[in-house]
Amino acid sequence: MKSIKIWMAITVLLSLTACNSQIKNAITDSAKISGNCAMCKSIIEKEGNVKKVAQVDWNKDTKMATLTYDASITSKDEILKRIALAGFDSDTFLAPKDTYSNLPSCCQYERAEKITPKMDESTMDMETKDHSMHSNNITEMLEISPLSSVYDSYFEVIDALVKTDGAMASANAKTLLTAINDVEMDKLSMDVHNIWMKNLETLKKETQAIANSKDVEKQRNYLDSLSKSLYEMMKVSKQETPTYYQFCPMANDGKGANWLSKEETIKNPYYGSQMLSCGKTVETIKE
Repeated sequence: MKSIKIWMAITVLLSLTACNSQIKNAITDSAKISGNCAMCKSIIEKEGNVKKVAQVDWNKDTKMATLTYDASITSKDEILKRIALAGFDSDTFLAPKDTYSNLPSCCQYERAEKITPKMDESTMDMETKDHSMHSNNITEMLEISPLSSVYDSYFEVIDALVKTDGAMASANAKTLLTAINDVEMDKLSMDVHNIWMKNLETLKKETQAIANSKDVEKQRNYLDSLSKSLYEMMKVSKQETPTYYQFCPMANDGKGANWLSKEETIKNPYYGSQMLSCGKTVETIKE
């Protein structure tokens, strides 16, 4: 029996080591997460895990989870928030009542009736429809403010490419990269957060590529992918003013490419003054 326990401990240690090798800037932390069974374990780990960013290992007997994550991209609170929004309480976040109620009966653990200091105000407000105005204010705080500097910096990159100014585009891309890294992800609503995490690697990669070059033609090669990622973000996040998703059929060797603009008037960042008005608006993203 003793040898079996030793073997199991070695197996767990090796799996954690493998996990750490896949995640850059990996740190390990622990947290108590409520739950009952193997199904709970499956849900908790699925919601907490993000490929190459975060790994969760939850023990149904001790209720303790080992969290391994890239501290430059996410945080312990971010992981626990995702798990709470899937229905499982921790010492930091409580799950919404309706989400907990929808868990399978075997997963409905005994809850403590309390609200922790870090419980999201937006989650509490969603359960109280009488406070719709207050809820709207919270939504604005969560969805507009954390991403507004990202959008503003992106439009500065677009303006530089419209002017065919590689040095300015590079400088503005560096500002955009800083804005991306500075996003307070714990202030994003759940749907926005999921899309953000899905696109974060692409946003950083393409922005860094533009920042690393002052050659406009090379910079323009990364614009379509960057724009598509931000388009997905804008589709789910609250906007103060309309944004125009535009398309140039000549770009990308005739395959076409997209960009986002604050103006409905076409100002083509792929060709600048050579074909400034080439393109069309394919979608208007409204509030």
